[in-house]
Amino acid sequence: MKVIVPMAGRGSRLRPHTLTVPKPLVPVGGKPIVHRLVEDIAEICGEKLEEIAFVIGDFGKEVEEELLSVARSLGAKGSIHHQLEPLGTAHAVLCAKEKLDGPVVVAFADTLFKADFKIDPNDDGILWVKQIEDPSAFGVIKLDEQGAIIDYVEKPKEFVSDLAMIGIYYFKDGARLRKELEYLIDHDVIKGGEYQLPDALRRMTESGYQFKPGKVMEWLDCGNKEVTVYTNQRVLDYDQEKGRLVPPNDLISKNSIIIPPVYIGEKVTIENSIIGPHVSIGAGSTIKNSTIVNTNIQMKSSIVYTHLKGAMIGSNTQIQGSPMDVSLGDYSEIKL
Repeated sequence: MKVIVPMAGRGSRLRPHTLTVPKPLVPVGGKPIVHRLVEDIAEICGEKLEEIAFVIGDFGKEVEEELLSVARSLGAKGSIHHQLEPLGTAHAVLCAKEKLDGPVVVAFADTLFKADFKIDPNDDGILWVKQIEDPSAFGVIKLDEQGAIIDYVEKPKEFVSDLAMIGIYYFKDGARLRKELEYLIDHDVIKGGEYQLPDALRRMTESGYQFKPGKVMEWLDCGNKEVTVYTNQRVLDYDQEKGRLVPPNDLISKNSIIIPPVYIGEKVTIENSIIGPHVSIGAGSTIKNSTIVNTNIQMKSSIVYTHLKGAMIGSNTQIQGSPMDVSLGDYSEIKL
């Protein structure tokens, strides 16, 4: 099974955290978003991932190497492909066209999910969907009486369905998808200056290709600070249930209380503090005389005499002061 992960956007709604790294590499629960996404896909595939193709912008060699290391950590070959113009979701997938052969999963790297089903290799295709209260801001699917997908509607003004597409797709025949994507480009089937993946899906459906909905239990967004903090909370809950949250051997903890679930990276120092629940602390960070709840802290940050709740803190950040709800990017400094 191959996986294509389009992730060329910088994630402007999550700034300042995406000023130094692309959004899919922002950690939640101590692990980059894209790493967790591919792990989730591997779990529902029920088979080994052969290759992970990352479609990125001009992010630099350091980011490319980190992505390749994510693939290696999952026992897969990694490859890098570039989308240098924002020409839409269909164009992004086609940037990795040489990987569109045989079974393939396409997963846009701005969402996480939890599902309790396995991919049936006999199905033509599967679209992951989540039932939501207000579908007007999302692309939704329409089903026939047998439960097969018959149409795709982008941001419907009138109710047609409450099953929103979450941006993850399985195709039994990757070459067929490539053919339809190339058709959009060759015939300039474009909307708002972009080539859209649902247009290719519609052409496949109209020609007899049968997509089924793959319903997910939970859909976790990482679009802005508030929802990313909530996603950090939920992945910590999942990791706690699976026994993954084990403090590192080099943790220095003095006169402190740690209330699970909490993720703690390597070489962390905690003194005279109360940590948790739902806190992630990146490697090399120091926390003293503070209370921290429901907060995502990245690497090598220092927090002293502070109360944080619902906060998101970047790497190499220093905070010394009074209670606050903040969203600080890398290399910030606050003293009160």
